[in-house]
Amino acid sequence: MTDSKVAIVTGAAGGLGEGITRRLGRDGVKVVGTGRNEGKLSALSAALDGTMDFAHVAVDLSAQDAPKAIVDAALDRFGRLDMVINNAGSFNFGPVDQTTDDMLDEVLGISLRAPFRLCREAIPHMGEGSSIVFIGSTWGLYGTAGGGAYSAVKAGQIGLMQTLAAEYGRRGIRSNYVAPTVVKTEMTEAYWDVDFFKRINFELTPLAGFCQIEDVANMVGFLCSDEARFVHGQTIAVDGGISSTRFVDPAAIAAERVSP
Repeated sequence: MTDSKVAIVTGAAGGLGEGITRRLGRDGVKVVGTGRNEGKLSALSAALDGTMDFAHVAVDLSAQDAPKAIVDAALDRFGRLDMVINNAGSFNFGPVDQTTDDMLDEVLGISLRAPFRLCREAIPHMGEGSSIVFIGSTWGLYGTAGGGAYSAVKAGQIGLMQTLAAEYGRRGIRSNYVAPTVVKTEMTEAYWDVDFFKRINFELTPLAGFCQIEDVANMVGFLCSDEARFVHGQTIAVDGGISSTRFVDPAAIAAERVSP
């Protein structure tokens, strides 16, 4: 048994997952990282060697036996479980009428069903001072044309988080939701320089610059810390103000409209 807290981070080998893992490690948290790619997880484990306690489980999060395998790994390796960071997700989106059943099932399976099942498995082993965090999206806070299944599932995560907050708060298990705006990772970099993507994101954000991995990781670190002991059931945007203002870049406002 260890006195240090132990976290599960799903999607740990991706940009946000690695950032969150490193941030928790700075606070002395031991982390079990999950993902489907054994090579990436092994590389991350090697990179973290000597800097923090990190173990990994290569597993398809949507597999039937995944939740038990992940929780068992945390208990077997570190002897306890205090945090679940539901970070893994699918960036598969599009208009509803162009969303196939396969697309819908993928997003639902990875981003809603899997964290539901993982939390269900983990909660019996968690207690006072524990924390569950969902890494969602601003697209779960407001309607977005083309959001499709992605937006629907991110909003669904908020409902799940709030339900967990109501059910398990008296056991000392806090639940919160972090809603970042777009962050440049492997998941989004293919869209980063697309004009449409820039217009609906950067030109509507009042704070200059881009949301970085560290911005999200730092919020997770705070929410999992004792400093956030009374922050519970909350949806917290890390988005430069895009979700709470009607800002439009002045250059876009001043631009001359071109008739079709």
